[in-house]
Formats: sequence, C-alpha cells, structure tokens
Amino acid sequence: MASVKAEKPQVEQHEYALDPAAPVDVEHPSGLLGYFLKRDPGADFIADLSDMNATELDQAEVKRIERKIEWLILPALSVCYMFYYVDKTTLSYAAIFGIKKDLNLGKSEYAVGWLGWAIPTNMLMQKFPLNKYLAVNIFVWGVLLMAQAASRNFTDIAILRTLSGAAEAVADPAFVLITSTWYTRAQQPSRIGVWYCSNGIGIALGGLLGFGIGESSPYLAHWKYEFLIIGALCAAWSIFLYLVVPDSPYESHWFTRRERLIIVSRKRDDQNGTDNRRWDASQVLEAFLDIKIYLFFLFGFTANVPNGGTSNFGTLIVQGFGFNTFETTLMQIPYGTVIVLFILAAIYANNRLPPGNRTYLMVATNIPTVFGFSMVAWAKPKAARLIGFCDTDETQGASNATFVVGLSLVSGNVGGQTKKALASAAVFLGVATGNIVGPFLFLDRQAPTYITGVVACMVSRILEIVVILALRLVFVLANRKRDRAVAEGRVEYDERETALQDLSDWKNPAFRYVLVSLLHGVILF
Repeated sequence: MASVKAEKPQVEQHEYALDPAAPVDVEHPSGLLGYFLKRDPGADFIADLSDMNATELDQAEVKRIERKIEWLILPALSVCYMFYYVDKTTLSYAAIFGIKKDLNLGKSEYAVGWLGWAIPTNMLMQKFPLNKYLAVNIFVWGVLLMAQAASRNFTDIAILRTLSGAAEAVADPAFVLITSTWYTRAQQPSRIGVWYCSNGIGIALGGLLGFGIGESSPYLAHWKYEFLIIGALCAAWSIFLYLVVPDSPYESHWFTRRERLIIVSRKRDDQNGTDNRRWDASQVLEAFLDIKIYLFFLFGFTANVPNGGTSNFGTLIVQGFGFNTFETTLMQIPYGTVIVLFILAAIYANNRLPPGNRTYLMVATNIPTVFGFSMVAWAKPKAARLIGFCDTDETQGASNATFVVGLSLVSGNVGGQTKKALASAAVFLGVATGNIVGPFLFLDRQAPTYITGVVACMVSRILEIVVILALRLVFVLANRKRDRAVAEGRVEYDERETALQDLSDWKNPAFRYVLVSLLHGVILF
C-alpha cells in the first residue's frame, strides 16, 4: 500500500542557505547548440531536493518566497497577455476602420499559421529555455505585426498573418507552462485567472486606442496605426521579458539556492516531477492513447469556435446595433470590464466551493454564454442584444471564466513533461482550429446580424458543456480505480520518490486528478 507519511522534522535554516552567487545546480548541455538549450536540474540539486522533501517546510518562509514569485512572474505574464489579446483583436478593430475594403479581404485571409505551428512550438518549448523562447517569439510576432501595416493586398496580409500566427502560437501554452512551473496545482487556477484577466484590460485599452486613432488625422489609413502601435509595444515588452523573468526555479538569480529548493519542494504533493528537456517516446504513445488528450482538444475547439467568429466580427455585430465607428470602439471598454468581473468571480467561487466542484463551476460559468448568444440571435430590443453580446464568446463574457478554470485542469491533470507538452498542444490546437472555423460561420450576406454564425456559436457552447462533463467522468473514474487498488493492497509506492521522477499520470500510482475547489489558491500579494 502507499507509504505512510512520517512526521517530518523542521529544516535547519543553514542547511541549504548557500551564497546566492554560487554556481547554479543545472546540467549544461554539450556542444555549441547546448548553449541555447534548456538546462536540466543537476544531480546535486536533485539530491538536496530529495532531502528537503523529507522535511516539513517552514510555511512562513514559503509564503515569503511565494510573495517574491508573485511580483516577479504575475505582472510580467499579465502585461504580456494584455498585448497578446490586443493583437488577437487587431483585425476586428481594423475591420471597422476599412481594412477589408482597402485590401479586399474575405474570411479566408485570417491566418492559419497558429494551427500549423501549435504542436511544433510545444515540442520546442521543452527543448529551449521557456521564458527566452517565449520572449523571442513575442519579439518576432511584434515585428511581423508592424509589417502588416505595409500590406497592399490580400497576399501581403495573408503571408504576414500566417507567419505572425506561428509566432503567436507559443503564447497561451507558454503562459500555462510557466504558471505550472512556479505554482502548485492548488494555486494555478487563481494565478491563471489573474493573467487571463489582462485580456479584458487589453480589450478595454484597445477600444481606447481605437477611439484615439479614429479621432486623429493620420498620415496613414487608420487601421495601419493599430498594427504599428501594438506591434511596437509587443516587441519592446519582449526585451524586458527576456532580460528579467527567469526560465526556471533551478537557475534564477532572483533567489538563493535554499529558496530555489523550497520553490520546487513545496510542489512535492503535485507529483509532477522535475522539469527536463528530454522527450519520452513512451509518453508520446501514451498521449495518443489517452482519451483526455482528445477531450482537451474538443474543449479548446468548442470554446473557440465562438471566439474565432466574434473576435473578427464582434465589432461589426456591435456596429449593427446602431452604433457608429467610434462608439463601437468605445463599447470595448464595458466588454473588457465584464470579462475581468466574471473571471474574478470564478476565482472567488473556485476558492470557496466545497470539494469536487471545479468542473461544475465550469458548466455554471458557461451557461450564461448560451443565453447570451440566444439573446443576440433572437432578442428584439437593442439593449437586450447588447447585454447578450457581453455574455458571449471567449473575448467577451463569462466563457473566459470557464476557459480559465479549464486551463488549470490541463496544467494540473497531466503528469510527465512530454505528455504535458502534448496535452497543452492538444488544447491549443483545438483553440487554433476553432478560431479558424468560427469566421466561416459568419456569412457576409447576413451582415450585420450574422444569424447563422451566432446560432452556431450557441451550439458550440452547449457542446463545450458536454465535453466538460465527459472530462469530469474520466477524472472521477480514474481516481476511484486508483484509490481502490491502494485500499486492496495491489499497489505500493513512495510518494517522495515518485515526486522526483518524470512519470506520466498513467504510470505514477501517487497521481490523482484534480476535481476539487482547492482552498489554497488565494493571492499572496
């Protein structure tokens, strides 16, 4: 049966309190290429980590270190995600400023680079230092965004959107992996929620930017300024990200060696092992055989079919309510506010609901979007349709809260570095596919109501609820099977050893899937 945890002694403060300037415990890959590759934790670090895992950590010291993590990681991710989401809506803003007319665009011009690069970029994230790989992609993406201002026709914008989509594909999965690297499973929902709130802020600021551009007398077409300004801000922020945010707890100069050990040791109960750059072929095969991976893909797809449509046509729908161009850009401010409020409410509820309700919370936060789309489709008063629109797609409304909690299920319910990377790729491959399919559901002949697209988005939300409940069933059945095997004495394991190994969730007998609303996810500012 599972080993019984003995009472753990307190760690003496001097045991690991080495000089912060001492060499970092990582393995340096050989060869010229090795300089650019991710560095795995060294043998000495793992050995000391094993010793620390056998002790009881000082919670006051843990909280002090976690406050440092909060100020180092969360603001950087939040600002980055704000730029990322403003970029995702540039075409929507540009649409009301005449880009479709100037470049003779249809729905086929929206980039598919994100889809094609979703899996390769997740593989590369395991090979290269995570933060630096993210920063380089953001810089490239910002430069390509600026270049789109020079587009003269469909061919120019299609090529540039495809390339920038490939660079953009790293963002969501990288943010989730960075969160899972620095935070425990209990903390991940609230931390993902914090940086995800930035998309609401980004939409609101994007509306203000659009209004400012529209009110100016530019030398260039209004829509060109959207690409130039947002692209320049993205590229500038990537430099800050590259220089300031560490790639892993193993080699951060912001923490002493003892603090680095505590950062990793406090995650011992997560059973996620230590980070490494090696691909495990058995985990690749296991991922393709695991129904969870396919459900994660469907979750990303059904959540983002509406996003793909309303991100690109949302401003046109609002304009169809009777608002002029500049009023439409300003309407993004209340939409962004709704997003932030819904996500904060979901974080609050997740931290206070009784155990076993995280997936039910996802269903509850998704239901308003179903009613929202029905109001947009069939309500007659403009005010009712506008209220419904605020509750709709992934860019505006309650569905953001659903997706935030869903991302924490992905980050917390897959074991093994290789399998986790593929699971992350699966959900964001679904995101990319949904974003591509969505715009084709909005038929030009139905402008500005786009009734077919709106109804299709409502159906997609209903299917998303079905996928969420299917995931819950898979988690519950797996946990019961494992608990029964332990109770009957058919499985034995040492939690301290399995916590240090790169084991998949299938092969780790100590791994349990997260269903509960964990009470330790409070923000530690």
